[in-house]
Amino acid sequence: MTVVDHDRIEMADDGDEPTLDDMFGWLERMPVPEGFKAEIVEGAIHMSPQRSAHWEIILLIIEALRDRFGRKSSVVSDVRIDFPGYRNGFAPDVAKMRDAASKDARGRWHYQDVEFVAEVISKDTAANDYGPKKAAYAAAGVPVYLVADPYQRKCHLYTAPKDDDYATETVVTFGVELDLSPLAPQFALRTEAFLES
Repeated sequence: MTVVDHDRIEMADDGDEPTLDDMFGWLERMPVPEGFKAEIVEGAIHMSPQRSAHWEIILLIIEALRDRFGRKSSVVSDVRIDFPGYRNGFAPDVAKMRDAASKDARGRWHYQDVEFVAEVISKDTAANDYGPKKAAYAAAGVPVYLVADPYQRKCHLYTAPKDDDYATETVVTFGVELDLSPLAPQFALRTEAFLES
């Protein structure tokens, strides 16, 4: 905590705004409890607990992607990716990169290579997933954005990004097969197991 306070004093003296790297540096020095996910949305640090039901849905999505695209496909979870907008350093629950994607010199993925993102809603961060994160994913041109909402027991699939929104939204109830053909031909995500989470 003292380190963060000291950094704030130095920032006030310098008159400079912190960068995403500065903010993630603070997070690395903070005693973030185990089992919490941290990310930066529009310059604000958000931490949310990773519940087992949340993780089960994430795992089901990852398994479906790997079954369809192969084990060597670049599918990541809770990995920092910087997106357009004001200090957006997200750690998507699931992100799939294009086949030819490569990391930058610092070992980070480029948002331009993200072709699919899935977020599983947590009560505390739902407003981010449906609001500023959705807008940033659209602005980044992410073709397919999936929100799995265990509280509504529904999936919201957003496609056709235009500016900072998506032109198309498809909503299905957990248990109904979700058509992911915008990501790959004849690809569907079975959501029956989401009901057990």
